[in-house]
Amino acid sequence: MHILLVEDDAQLGSAIQRALERLSYTVSWLRDGRSALNAMRDRTADLVLLDLGLPGRDGIEVLIEARRAHVGTPVLVMTARDGLSSRVDGLDAGADDYLTKPFHVEELAARIRSLTRRMRGLSVNRIEVGVLSLDVGTSEVSFRGEAVDLTRREFALLQALMENAGRLVRRESLENSLYGLDHIVGNNALEVLVHSLRRKLSFETIRNVRGFGYMIPQDPK
Repeated sequence: MHILLVEDDAQLGSAIQRALERLSYTVSWLRDGRSALNAMRDRTADLVLLDLGLPGRDGIEVLIEARRAHVGTPVLVMTARDGLSSRVDGLDAGADDYLTKPFHVEELAARIRSLTRRMRGLSVNRIEVGVLSLDVGTSEVSFRGEAVDLTRREFALLQALMENAGRLVRRESLENSLYGLDHIVGNNALEVLVHSLRRKLSFETIRNVRGFGYMIPQDPK
């Protein structure tokens, strides 16, 4: 899952990025309102964490402009403005959730999971596809009843494929979810990652549609 983090405080932004990457999220960190609006218009992120007190353009302005441009990406507002009117303004501008600073990373992660479930139409954190089971909350994966130890990116790749089980996921979409805006992706980086994941599961679990992308069938073997 690709998260766009918009936060101008260097210490807080770095701490949030590190914490979320440890939870297998891909995080692109921007520090001003203008860059945030451009990135949101590109629609490359799955979720946006938006501070309101930003240089360049205020976060509320960014959110209003993004919604006017029909950007439907879920937005969680993070701000030190704890007054009722500020919360109401943020929600009326198009925010999907609101978190007042200071906050614990655990609560931020829980709210991200809640928004993700809502976005994906899920009621729980666990995704099950045939003999595959993945828990977004605990980062645990099992295959045929056996626990599987995955790296952060292997977990993110498997999650993206399981959330779209039975459907082709294009390589461009996978690369964006796995690497975000901050990395230069090698020509065969995705293939290497898929090969590594197949070795830990089975080579029949992930199918390659050559030239287009990858998929996990509804009943993987």
